[in-house]
Amino acid sequence: MQITYKDYTFNLAKPLDISIAIKNGNNNPKAFYGPDTILEPVRTDEFVGSTTEGGILNFKNVFLNPHGNGTHTECLGHITENDFTINKCLKEFHHLAQLVTITPENLANGDTIISEKQVKSLNFNNDAKAIIIRTLPNTKDKTTRDWSGKNHTYIHHLAMKHLVENGFEHFLIDSPSVDREDDAGKLLAHKTFWGLLNENTQEKGAVKIDDSHTLDRKNCTITEMIFVPKEIKDDLYLMNIQIISLEMDASPSKILLFEKI
Repeated sequence: MQITYKDYTFNLAKPLDISIAIKNGNNNPKAFYGPDTILEPVRTDEFVGSTTEGGILNFKNVFLNPHGNGTHTECLGHITENDFTINKCLKEFHHLAQLVTITPENLANGDTIISEKQVKSLNFNNDAKAIIIRTLPNTKDKTTRDWSGKNHTYIHHLAMKHLVENGFEHFLIDSPSVDREDDAGKLLAHKTFWGLLNENTQEKGAVKIDDSHTLDRKNCTITEMIFVPKEIKDDLYLMNIQIISLEMDASPSKILLFEKI
């Protein structure tokens, strides 16, 4: 099967998965001191939902935090007092996406950032509406790392502003957050991405959407904690975002890329 978008044709038979599989226990990536993922069978006095424990079928509960337990896609409801959900905000699931690889800059305070200068040095494909950032070093332990208290790489809000101005509607990164782990609650990169950063929203706290805000970017998304294997080259791809139909600000997600042919 193939799909053609303008002058591009993509091969749908060979998807490239850049999401991280969720497993039971602590062998998962974790951030913000969230709990370990738990996949456990339902148990009653007369029933166990596990075939390996003698049950007739598998019937398990799942306990996880979308933001803290792996690849997830979030909407502006993540940082607003208003009840926006990813299920209502994400309306289109296939997008042209540009993959870029960046070595973050080291700051004197120990932070590692994606800077405005680095982003401005990139050559963007004008057809792409999503940008995927793979950071170096790109080690496999990103798929199991506990990021809590490690001050992960983040993107400067002026770099994010440049991406927004270049028309990107979906942003993906292999860090737990686009903002600093402890940024005093300002969330400047998040607010910049959704067009919510102004003189009234630069202080700590969530944003309350009122008549002073436009919702031009209501359908835009941020996806965090992806992992892009080194074998996948920087290029333009057709991207498919898959989420749960969850009325929440974020959902665990599966992100697939399809190569041009």
